[in-house]
Amino acid sequence: MVVEDNLGDFTLIEDFLFEQFDAPIIAYAESFKIAAAFLAAGNCSYNVILLDLSLPDKTGEPLIHEVVRLCRNIPIIVLTGYADFSFGVKSLSLGIADYILKDELTSLLLYKSIVYSSERKKSIVALEESERKYSELFHLSPLPMWVVDLESLKFLDVNQATINHYGYSRGEFLTMTLKDIRPENEIAKLEQALAIDRQNPSENSHRVMIHQLKSGELRNVEIQVAPIQYKETKANIVIATDITERLNYIRAIEDQNEKLKEISWIQSHIVRAPLSRIMGLLPMIKDLNEPTEEREKMFAYLMSSADELDEMIKSITDKTRIADYQILSK
Repeated sequence: MVVEDNLGDFTLIEDFLFEQFDAPIIAYAESFKIAAAFLAAGNCSYNVILLDLSLPDKTGEPLIHEVVRLCRNIPIIVLTGYADFSFGVKSLSLGIADYILKDELTSLLLYKSIVYSSERKKSIVALEESERKYSELFHLSPLPMWVVDLESLKFLDVNQATINHYGYSRGEFLTMTLKDIRPENEIAKLEQALAIDRQNPSENSHRVMIHQLKSGELRNVEIQVAPIQYKETKANIVIATDITERLNYIRAIEDQNEKLKEISWIQSHIVRAPLSRIMGLLPMIKDLNEPTEEREKMFAYLMSSADELDEMIKSITDKTRIADYQILSK
């Protein structure tokens, strides 16, 4: 689309386009109002906009702002008769792809500008799409994630999961550093880990750390760290997984294993002793022709051993009561 109020200039631009492109389709707008209507009707489907900065209904910087706002994905090349270098530079910062003086315009210069601007815009759009996808993955992740400046250790960005888990607001996080989520006795360990990261700036790392929530509660956290370039700042992106409950579960299993070992020892040693005595006495009683008094003593020994065995069984039962194993069913 050519946005130009001077018919002579439009005719020249049209000739240049037909000279360099095969059968180009050209929309001609004599004012900003007409250009805005074309953009709305065409749903921003133009490959390039050639824009004169002096239109009857809008000019200069306000014109650039409006055209860029209407369709950001189309490269806009300004064609102007005013040799204002400083404004030309400024217009590029406003979203313009190129700035060409009409007095210097040739078909080849216009062709190169269109081709270069179109390719550059495609790259910019692809980058913006990539950043959008990164933002969605970052902010919608169910795991806490943050970006931290490698030098200052300041938080540059945090996702909602981080805010929910640690208890700080986003505003609070952006005034904090990594040291603020570590207990005092863990700072040295943090600095050692960061020193390793700085020595290997292109490598990912993985470690387990202790973090402190806003409430003061300490949590065991497994973190995965990857280097990134964040808005021209060398940074790390971190994914954190709270493994406190997992470690508690493992410790509970280890405690139960120790109890099971103790039970096994009791069964193989302590319980076997009174049982062996009973088994040794029984044959003797069977063939006993001794007086009744001796028989009574043996029965007393049997009863004592049985009582001892009963106490051992009770001890085993106490050690294996159901409440001790509730953690294993969670």
